[in-house]
Amino acid sequence: MAHIDDYRFGRISIDGAVYTDDVILLPDRILSPWWRNAGGHVFAVSDLGPVLGAAPAAVVLGTGCYGRVRVPDETIAALRDVGAEVVVAVTARAVDEYNRRADAGENVVAALHLTC
Repeated sequence: MAHIDDYRFGRISIDGAVYTDDVILLPDRILSPWWRNAGGHVFAVSDLGPVLGAAPAAVVLGTGCYGRVRVPDETIAALRDVGAEVVVAVTARAVDEYNRRADAGENVVAALHLTC
């Protein structure tokens, strides 16, 4: 399971590698750049295909440094339909939550917006 070393506005370090585009952390890989077809400030169901396919126990959604990304009810419902607990938080808090769960050995996935 990947470990997030550091997060700052527009930049995240994961297992020593630096990313400056939004990321999805899956159990077996990191997807970046990750751009949402629905637009930059919405986590739509159609943008979370890899997350849904992973069928994790928990999904942590980082809504940006200032929490500007919206998470529609239908997105939360779709994630819950695959059995995932859903945590929505500004990205700094989402990073802490993801690391806590990953370090505890939970089957957790994260989708993180790095800027606003």
